[in-house]
Amino acid sequence: MAKRVYSFGGGKAEGRGDQKELLGGKGAGLAEMTQIGLPVPAGFTITIDSCAEYYATGKRYPKDLDKEVRAHIAKLEKTTGKKLGDPSDPLLVSVRSGAARSMPGMMETILNLGLNDVAVEGLAKKFGDARFAYDSYRRFIQMYSTTAMGLSKDPMEEMLHKIKHDLHLKDDKDIPAESLKQLCQQFKAFYKEKKGEAFPQDPIVQLWGAVGAVFNCWEADKAITYRRVEKLEFLKGTAVNIQQMCFGNKNDRSGTGVCFTRDPNTGENVFYGDWLINAQGEDVVAGIRTPMKLSELADNIRPPTSSFTRCDPFLRNTSRRCRIWNSPSKTNSSTCCSAAPASAARPRRSRLPPTW
Repeated sequence: MAKRVYSFGGGKAEGRGDQKELLGGKGAGLAEMTQIGLPVPAGFTITIDSCAEYYATGKRYPKDLDKEVRAHIAKLEKTTGKKLGDPSDPLLVSVRSGAARSMPGMMETILNLGLNDVAVEGLAKKFGDARFAYDSYRRFIQMYSTTAMGLSKDPMEEMLHKIKHDLHLKDDKDIPAESLKQLCQQFKAFYKEKKGEAFPQDPIVQLWGAVGAVFNCWEADKAITYRRVEKLEFLKGTAVNIQQMCFGNKNDRSGTGVCFTRDPNTGENVFYGDWLINAQGEDVVAGIRTPMKLSELADNIRPPTSSFTRCDPFLRNTSRRCRIWNSPSKTNSSTCCSAAPASAARPRRSRLPPTW
């Protein structure tokens, strides 16, 4: 039987960095970063071949995929010391797509999967922060509803904006816990109205809904058009990356960002990127708030301690409690002007993101 799920975490990875055609760009990058010792939250990757088989059999999951995923969930729970659905200290995961070639904006992401009405209370008690817990829950309900279930995002955004308007607030991060709890109830009521059933509380049901959403986004109109325009029609599917959550929305000592080991505009060998305090990854790419430049944090960080051998990977990193965790990486697309100096500098080693 072909292996369909590859784990990474705890300094070990079953996959390799040269397996993009099997694990996708993100999955291969996560495996490689784990193997060279970078701090990467643990998880596992469902292969591109599984997606191809899903479509070849009329949108049916491959035989025994459920069994293999459950085995890797158990392995992830052992690695992290947490369990999906635990009412006191729940394991939460992100679910991301990842084809063999980068397709920015074409594929789907769901964060904070595993939260439900019970687990959110456990998360609040674990961190001593109800606002953080309910902010994470409202994000998950919205992402799952729109990405996995196909509901319109606009009504939920209107509910969010109304709460901010009523409280005379500008930023999402300033909404208090009780209002976020109320927003979660509104989101769930909207979901039940549109779907005719309650928002799913079982993390395994949530997980398969998210995996299906990632597979199905491969044949979405915008993805098909992108592959045709970019001459990527030879690609056969997307992998699915399930990874332990690391929270950038905990407080003002947490944050998230995107970064490059070179300036993508000029090719200059400098660490370059954007950063948001008290935010999750999608806030950066969505343009909801104006990010800071990483150079603005220079007075608050220690010198880098490690190096990465590729010249221009793109990394997403999340800082929680003053430790930087590296999430999916990919090779950055370059302009002609930026590619020349980067190419001339090979094989010089580029520095990694510094650790706080």
